[in-house]
This record gives sequence, C-alpha cells and structure tokens, in this order.
Amino acid sequence: MGEDKKKVLVVEDEASIRKFLSINLNRSGFEVLESECGEEALQMIEKYYPSVAILDVMLPGIDGFEVCQKIRKLMPEAVIIMLTAKGQDMDKIMGLELGADDYMVKPFNPLELIARIHANLRKVGKSRENNHNIYKYKELKLDLKGQRFYKGRIEIELTPTEFAIMKVLMGNPEKAFSRDEILNLVWGEKYFGDMKTVDVHVRRIREKIERNPSIPQWIETVWGYGYRLRGAEKNGEY
Repeated sequence: MGEDKKKVLVVEDEASIRKFLSINLNRSGFEVLESECGEEALQMIEKYYPSVAILDVMLPGIDGFEVCQKIRKLMPEAVIIMLTAKGQDMDKIMGLELGADDYMVKPFNPLELIARIHANLRKVGKSRENNHNIYKYKELKLDLKGQRFYKGRIEIELTPTEFAIMKVLMGNPEKAFSRDEILNLVWGEKYFGDMKTVDVHVRRIREKIERNPSIPQWIETVWGYGYRLRGAEKNGEY
C-alpha cells in the first residue's frame, strides 16, 4: 500500500476560490477538506487532524487570526499558511506573530501555494531527522526525538518553524547565519518567500526565551546580515 495522503484543510468563505484550490490540491496528491468559516474549521481540525491548514484572514464569524491561534494550540505540529489581501503587510506580520508558518498574497498561482506547502512539510520533516540527537547549548536543550525545547528545566513550546530555526542555530552556536541561509536551511532552496518571515519568527522565539526580548541575549542580531546564537554570560542569563 502507498503512503497515506497528507490532509489539507482549506478555510475560505468564497466558494469559487475554495473549489479552485481544492481541485489543484487534489491533483497534487493531497486529501482536501473544505470549510467556509472558522467555527466549522475548528471542528474539522479536532475530527480529522490535517497536516496543513490554508486560512483566509477574512472569514465570517471568528476570523483567520483567531482560528490560527486555536489551531496552533490544538495541533502544534500543523503547517499553517495564511491567505492575505494584496498590500496588507500588517496581516502578513500578524499571522506570523500568531503562529502561522507562511503566508500567500491574493491573487496567487496555486502552483506556488503547492510549492509552499511542500517546502513547509519538508521543514517539519527535517526537524524530525536524526531524531536520536539532542542539541545542547549552555542551558538550552533541543530534543529532536521528543520534539521538545527546554530552557533550563522549563519546557518552552515552539511552533514547527521556530523549532526548525532553533535547530539551525543550536547546531552551529556562535556562527552567524544570513537570513537567506536560514530561509534555505529551514524552508528549502526553492522557497519563494521574503526575509521578513525569518525576522518575525526570530522575534517570536525571543519573546519565549529571552529575559528581555527588546535586549536579546540569546539570539543576537548581526546587523545587515542575520542572526547567531550566542548568549551573554556577563548579564547573568545563565
């Protein structure tokens, strides 16, 4: 028997767009679930446990942002891709801040959406590879087998994207990575997103692990380049 198809939930209130996406996703080998509102989407999440959720920001009832937050709590390992309107940069940032892995701006080519889905699924798969390894750096620990992250004795919940970024940084502490390198290592070389995505996810990680996110001590910004994991013992962080 072949490998089970990945389930993708499409949450879009415009029937024509929803059907168009479903046809293309089906042709690409995905099992597609459809929902026209946030409340129905959450019921389907709990019933079918899809691997991917495609969420329109503007939905009747509870909006895509709230659905995104709830899905992230229900299914920490799910891939979430937000659909935003052209020119709505704040929607993109807000979606990433609330736990989305990626976003697409309408109108878009469905083939690019499918490429984004595959890139994000590969990213999740990479974070599980070599799952006998445990990465340690000072008081930080990344357990690949258990998909858990710790600061000292405290477990901190990370999204799949945040986990993958920490794997890159903890696998090479003290090394500076450019934003392009992080995009390639986490999302894959064929990913077509922009570098803001990296910045937003790093900011979310800092909010979870830094004593003062506005003065980060663990994940340092290398100005004009990218980021590195370093820490600063002089500030008593550890």
